[in-house]
Amino acid sequence: MSTRFNMATVNAAAYQAGIGMEKALQNSFLTPIQKELIKIRASQINGCAFCLDMHTKDALKYGETLQRIFLLNAWKDARELYTLEEQVILAIAEEVTLISQKGLSEEVYQKAKQIFNETQIADIIMAAVTINMWNRIAISTHMPIGN
Repeated sequence: MSTRFNMATVNAAAYQAGIGMEKALQNSFLTPIQKELIKIRASQINGCAFCLDMHTKDALKYGETLQRIFLLNAWKDARELYTLEEQVILAIAEEVTLISQKGLSEEVYQKAKQIFNETQIADIIMAAVTINMWNRIAISTHMPIGN
């Protein structure tokens, strides 16, 4: 599959706005590993090879284990590998990624409110929104893995 075009050059202003979203998340409460878990899980759901390649490598650099990466697609069946905070973060990431199915459910939102404050929940939602944007760009433009 050949690259269709480079979004960063064809629509630089919009692409830079996406970079701005990433920069805003640098100041979030989320740890680097938590951010990578969100990125990997959303990318699994969306089937984005480019982002999966990038973010699994990044997660390993931050000290994530191979086992947790391998089992992330089945985290609900491997809950013992993920903290309660990570489980709620992953549930939010999944529901935001699959927004048309039921939105962010009241059940998951209430669980989040027991652990996180509104600013932190907003950070989790924005992290999921941002990777979903990148997934859509990478998939639509056929971004090659490894770049």
